[in-house]
Amino acid sequence: MTREEIKMLTYRIASGFATDEEIQLYNRIYNSFQKTETEWTEDAYVNKSELEALMKKNILEKAGLKKPVIQMMWFRWSAAAAIVLALGTLSFFVFQKSTRDTPVAEARSQEERFKNDVYPGEVGAILTLSNGEKIILDSANNGSLTREGNTEIIKKNGVIEYSNKGNTSAVVYNTMTTPRGRQYNLVLADGTKVWLNAASSITYPSTFSGKERKVIMSGEAYFEVAHNDKMPFIVEKGDLRVQVLGTHFNVNTYDDESSANITLLEGSVKVVKGTQSGVLKPGQQAQTGTAGGVKIVSNVNIQEVMAWKNGAFDFDGVGIESLMRQISRWYNVEVIYKKKIDDLFIAEIPRNTKLSEVLKALELTGKVRFEIEGDKIIVMP
Repeated sequence: MTREEIKMLTYRIASGFATDEEIQLYNRIYNSFQKTETEWTEDAYVNKSELEALMKKNILEKAGLKKPVIQMMWFRWSAAAAIVLALGTLSFFVFQKSTRDTPVAEARSQEERFKNDVYPGEVGAILTLSNGEKIILDSANNGSLTREGNTEIIKKNGVIEYSNKGNTSAVVYNTMTTPRGRQYNLVLADGTKVWLNAASSITYPSTFSGKERKVIMSGEAYFEVAHNDKMPFIVEKGDLRVQVLGTHFNVNTYDDESSANITLLEGSVKVVKGTQSGVLKPGQQAQTGTAGGVKIVSNVNIQEVMAWKNGAFDFDGVGIESLMRQISRWYNVEVIYKKKIDDLFIAEIPRNTKLSEVLKALELTGKVRFEIEGDKIIVMP
């Protein structure tokens, strides 16, 4: 290919008009480079850095011309391959670090492998009252749901709110649970806002009293805590304790992840795990493994952490198993691996996309294939 042909290829990809074959060709071109800046074509000298810069330039030019809705993210690795997939009005950028050179030929067509497609998760949850009564929030109408003592529980357009109507003599606890494939929003009695991700739960009092505001959670939740100097806000999961006065932070405590991660967006957070503790600054993350201890990590990719709340998948150089854990929770499917896959992936894809479209985007890397069988995803190299 000549330099002009390469420019045309990258422009078609950047514009969202490239065919699957053209996208896979770009991947093969990029994967053909070695660690050194080697000549690739007979007609033109093109190296890895030049090809990546050309792709980025074309994307920026396209964005400047028509200002499409674009989720833009550039891989930090020099050996990254880039793919652009256009779906509807969005452009999705998929990146992956490759350990192999050529895509695996498909034994069955995508139409056959994805005939049992799965729709994305929805807004929904189960609210368990202090007396054990359960309210399915998916089908509950807007308005007053019930009353716990002097506290009224209200549903407003997919959000549960608590309204105190007087002094409460006894504190009662409610639990909100989101099954796999569901997420929900909650406003606690003190005004604290909570976003609950799929396969998560939070137990909390219908009204706060005493010296602290404590909730117990599992899974993942994002908090915007109402400030109160006299009553610190406490989040607990086992022996993990997060203490704040008023701040914005995300807590990921899924049991199938290697560590619990607490990420601070603004304010200040104290994290305690066993006998160890640490204080976070905005942009930092506390990681607590099963062996105990608190590790503070700076310069965290906040966009990746908060993607679920903002309606997207954001994979920043992650392995296939970490990636598929998020997908399995949101689409309520089981994942089965036919063979170990060592490639790392970057992708940014809306969560309101059908499962087949997410899998097709990842398949364009040429490094992985999928099949949907009932409520299972089969992962194949």
